[in-house]
Amino acid sequence: MFRKLVSVCFFLVVTVCPKLVCAQKNTGTDNIYARENLIAWCIVPFDSEERDPVQRAEMLNKLGFTMLAYDWREKHVPEFDAELEALKKHHIRLQAFWFYSGPNPENDKYLPVILDLLKRHNLRTEIWCMIGGIKDMDKMTQQQKVEAVARPVAYIADKAAEIGCTVGLYNHGGWYGMPENQLQVIDYLKRPNIGIVYNLHHAEGDIERFPAFFPKILPHLMAVNLMGLKKGNPVKVVPIGQGDAEAEMIRIIRDSDYHGPVGIINEETAPDAEVGLMMNVDGLKKILKEQGDSGALKTYR
Repeated sequence: MFRKLVSVCFFLVVTVCPKLVCAQKNTGTDNIYARENLIAWCIVPFDSEERDPVQRAEMLNKLGFTMLAYDWREKHVPEFDAELEALKKHHIRLQAFWFYSGPNPENDKYLPVILDLLKRHNLRTEIWCMIGGIKDMDKMTQQQKVEAVARPVAYIADKAAEIGCTVGLYNHGGWYGMPENQLQVIDYLKRPNIGIVYNLHHAEGDIERFPAFFPKILPHLMAVNLMGLKKGNPVKVVPIGQGDAEAEMIRIIRDSDYHGPVGIINEETAPDAEVGLMMNVDGLKKILKEQGDSGALKTYR
């Protein structure tokens, strides 16, 4: 009887609240900057070598990455199945699948393709979601903006929940990219499988505000992607370790209660994805050394 009760409880957690399952998967290390906690990100369309799925997986093995967040363009759609098969063969976890949509995701031709793909491969992962193309946002009140964005997010989140996946609101500038606005959307929808993916490479306007809002997004934070930021007018996005703002942000994240994965990206770093990932890993190691994070450093080869 007890075993049956435990089985029922586990079934309810998995099917009703997939975010809880996601959180459990992301707590495999005591140090968030440990090598095994890093996600490779922005390496599919941002790669001058145009690696195929097997070559990409081999590169990740070579560099020591065990997780990939998959970004793509239309030309990569025929490779979706091959990508997931290569990741499985090379023991790399699909941590997230990127998706961009407009105000009517029910008409998006690729959302059903992605959902079917994940379902066929029995993958419960995160969908890093960008929403754009909503007309006349500048004429709306704040509440109207929240409701306009919430509608497509709700549709995507409900479809994702049907296959046990979570949705991360992905900051990429504009109203949707403001953490405070994302928090309002989450509060309005109250869906258990919606969180936030925070990107330093789209945080040019957040440097001074970061210590104030970061604790507020922390309960909803699914992933943090690192990049270098050099103060100025405008702020410049640079490789990790070459800016003058990211080190303090990296320290704040470490000193918080965040225990999820950390993304290392290639976008805006180098044409070759392998070179870009290595540059940013080396930059992170430099900062970790300066901050005396010996626990994380000992995990790097």
